[in-house]
Parts: sequence; C-alpha cells; structure tokens
Amino acid sequence: MSAAQLLAAWHAHLAQARRRSPHTVRAYTRAAQRLLVRLNAENWEAIAALDSPALRSHIAARRGDGLSNASTARELSALKGFIAFARAQVGDDRTDPPRLRGPRLKKGLPRPVTPDDALGLADTVGELAADDWIGARDRAVLLLLYGAGLRIAEALSLVGNDLPLGERLTVTGKGGKQRVVPVLPIVQEAVAEYERLCPWPIERDEPMFRGAKGGPLSQGMVQKATARARRVMGLPDTATPHALRHSFATHLLGAGADLRSLQELLGHASLGSTQIYTKVDAASLLDTYRNAHPRERD
Repeated sequence: MSAAQLLAAWHAHLAQARRRSPHTVRAYTRAAQRLLVRLNAENWEAIAALDSPALRSHIAARRGDGLSNASTARELSALKGFIAFARAQVGDDRTDPPRLRGPRLKKGLPRPVTPDDALGLADTVGELAADDWIGARDRAVLLLLYGAGLRIAEALSLVGNDLPLGERLTVTGKGGKQRVVPVLPIVQEAVAEYERLCPWPIERDEPMFRGAKGGPLSQGMVQKATARARRVMGLPDTATPHALRHSFATHLLGAGADLRSLQELLGHASLGSTQIYTKVDAASLLDTYRNAHPRERD
C-alpha cells in the first residue's frame, strides 16, 4: 500500500465518516502527509506502531520549523486521530492515540464591532465595489453574517433553492448539522436586491453567491472586500467577516438572549462554545465603564 493510498483513506474518513469541514480535511491530510514523509511509511502498521516518544520527536521537529502554539496543537490533534485510525485499520487493541499533551493556548476573546459599524461595514463594502451587482452581493453576504449569525462558509453554501428568503432560513452548519435561523427584513431585501442585479442565472442547485466570472464566490474575495471597507472606515484589523458573527452573538446576549437560544442560533455543538460570549459581554461592559466613569477619566 502506498503513502498516497493511506492519505486517500484518511481523507475519505475525515470527509465522509467524520464529516469534517473541507478546511479541516485539508489541514489534517497535510499533517498526515508530513508524518508519512518523515517516517518513510507506506503501511498502516508503521503508523499504528507509533508511541508517545516517536510522536513527541516529530512534533519537536515541526516546532523547530517555527510552528506556533496554535498550529502545533492542531497538528497534534490531527496526528493523534491519524494514529488512532491506523490502529483501527490493523485491528490494534490500542484504539486510543498516544498520550501527548499539546502546548497551552491563550484563549482570546472575540472582538465584536458596534451595531452601527456592522451595518456601516456592509454598506461601505457595497459602495466600494466595482459593479453594482457585486456591491449588492457583498452587502448581502455581510448582512447574513451579522443579521442571521451565519458563518461565512454557511452563507456561501446557500443555493438558488433557498431563494427568495423568507422569515426563516434552514442552514447546514458544521458536521452537516442543520438549524433554522430567523431572517430580518433588511437581510431579505439585501439578498433580493442581489438576486435582481446578478447577471448570472442562479440555478436551484447552484451556489447563490457568484464570483465575477460566474463561478462560486470564494471566502477570500469577501475577506478582501471587507478589508478594503474597514480601511476606509478606519476600523481595526479585527473587523473581519467572522467578527460580524461574533457581533451578532454579543449584541443578542447584551439584549437579553439566553445562552441556550443563542447556542441554537449559532449552531454550536456544545454550550461551552457559546459561553465565551458571556466573557465578551463582560469585557464590553468593562470598556464602557472605563470610558464613562468620571474617576476613570481623572
């Protein structure tokens, strides 16, 4: 069995059995490929035989390449899964991966933007576009992120069959999990305007958002348009498309939404992922206090 066949099996397992995102599948497959090259391995037995010292040695070599703590933790997670998968292929009783602790990660808080800046960012993206239909497209995408809390990949995965948008939208998120989100009138109108101006036919089973040449719109194009708009508005580099989703969650929590409802709207698998927004809200409150309290200004 060749290394390419091993990687193909691992890739299929991640994409089909585990239903990981395309980004995760690519990253985990590349991590496995680096390990195979280092070991010159071409069978499952060689991977299954790896123990903690061998894995530690490989990770140390990767760290020597300048890998950050976050990237190291991700690579370690990928390789543990790869080794566990290899052991399952050869019937090894040790189905658990080697025990090796990754680096400590400092968990940063999301950086939301204000409601005015969120809407202003969407409007500015539309105004700066080279063509009216592209401006309407980019504005509609950003309003889906802020107005409905979608991930950028979720917004770009919408198809013509989702049109016209009603008051509710069924979204397919991570792991193929579906959820229903409410759609505000401003979002419905923005998407309808894009549909009206789009020069390309939007087929029922084809991506709703199209690139300049008619193909599927990429995340990179949305990110570039947002970066250009935030520079014009004088916003920090943290004002990204993903920050709009953070802002959606933070503003809802600040308005009194409960965590369970927010978890459903965001499509989080666990409540723990949603609880970070309580810290964000507290951080925003502290900033307001520091900026407004007279003793803090002395």
